[in-house]
Amino acid sequence: MSKTIRKVGIVGIGNVGKAAASAIVHENIADELYLSDIDSERALGEAWDFADSIELTPSRTRVSAVPVEELAACDVILVSVTERKKVISSSRLELLKGSAAIAYDIVPKLKKAGFQGIYVIATNPCDIITYLFYKLSGLPRKQVIGTGTALDSMRLRRQISEVIGSIDPRSISAYMIGEHGDSQFAAWSHVTVGGKPFDEYEAENADRFGTIDRDNVEEAARHFGWEIHKRKGNTQFGIGNQLAFFAKSILNDARVITAASAVQEGEYGRDGLSIGVPIVLGRNGIEEIIHLNLNEKEQKSFNASADLIKKYIDQTLAEHEEPAGR
Repeated sequence: MSKTIRKVGIVGIGNVGKAAASAIVHENIADELYLSDIDSERALGEAWDFADSIELTPSRTRVSAVPVEELAACDVILVSVTERKKVISSSRLELLKGSAAIAYDIVPKLKKAGFQGIYVIATNPCDIITYLFYKLSGLPRKQVIGTGTALDSMRLRRQISEVIGSIDPRSISAYMIGEHGDSQFAAWSHVTVGGKPFDEYEAENADRFGTIDRDNVEEAARHFGWEIHKRKGNTQFGIGNQLAFFAKSILNDARVITAASAVQEGEYGRDGLSIGVPIVLGRNGIEEIIHLNLNEKEQKSFNASADLIKKYIDQTLAEHEEPAGR
């Protein structure tokens, strides 16, 4: 009897990595979970701690701590590693230098070890680091995915739900598009409630909740992560569960539509960057990039966000180029 073993690895066992690992273990998403961290003793301690917890749950996930090269046998690698520094503003771009150095360290090791699975990247700035993983890994673009604006889109749906009242956020379709950062925006022209375009729904219910201040709703979704960070010093469970959701959707070939940071090859008129857009997520990674027909205002916002990401990608790649003649 043959049996497919579902293997997931996590690089970086800080707050986000631990939250992702907890969801994977206790939802029984993988048969084997491998933890890797620059602090190997910390990773081992976390693995042992999870082993203690499993007997009290329906899960039978086996958790091990391993060097990063041993993650090459995994189906999916979740990347939550980050430079340990204090974040002083809502801009994730200030993390770029340290995160880029980490990418240039670990991706060549995994490439040499023969990793052919799927990367899911939460390390910030997510869009830029996702593109670096794509360039350094040599993998097809469908196998390198950033969590991007997935969590931001969930926040947008929740904000809309709270404003209109009495509608579960899961019955609302809405996406934050662009950079996982300050230049992201809500694609209002594609928001629906129960399949009804939001403009129509709002007009029909004006006597109940009036006209919604869309700028306030969008701003709240854009900066909700920073509001969490200011109060507890990090974001953890939302993004950790998001990573676990991506792993589960890939392993189960769920073909679910979610926002994610995807490498562009002409979609939305752009290439040479990764940016948050809706995708179909399945066993092969990005099964399809969903192209939204943005209105003029939204396309302008998309281009501005893409230009910002591309600027930092080009700058980072130039900084790490080998000198001529070497």
